[in-house]
Amino acid sequence: MSSGGRETVNLDSLEPQQLAQVKKQLDEELEHLTSSFSQLHGAQAKFRECLRCVNSRSESSKSSNEVLVPLTNSLYVRGELTNTETVLVDIGTGFLVEKKLKSAATFYESKIQELTNSLKELEAIIQQKQMNVRTIEEVLRQKMMAQQSSQTQS
Repeated sequence: MSSGGRETVNLDSLEPQQLAQVKKQLDEELEHLTSSFSQLHGAQAKFRECLRCVNSRSESSKSSNEVLVPLTNSLYVRGELTNTETVLVDIGTGFLVEKKLKSAATFYESKIQELTNSLKELEAIIQQKQMNVRTIEEVLRQKMMAQQSSQTQS
């Protein structure tokens, strides 16, 4: 039966090999979803760090224009900001937009909120898939036990 793009299958009507195949497919989906969850969580952490930097720039004294500029991951040089009221914000795919500090903070807050919502949705999907895997494992276990007991009686 198809309802809302989802298909319902009676697990009792499937053979053990088919159940194992469905379980394998669900395991692969779970692995992909878990990987996506980790990536989204990492992106959220980066946006939080950007927000922290913008907020710390807003709160720093106006006379403090010195910064460390990264040349590589482990090499920094001293620099001086000429404009302390704006920052360049990467809005995606390498496009940078100049924004005021408050606007940049709002941008990062909205990105963090979007990712929080996506993470909640993805977490619910992962939990549902995990429940489906456990159900399939249980049905598969019962079928294997029934198959073994019928072979023993024969």
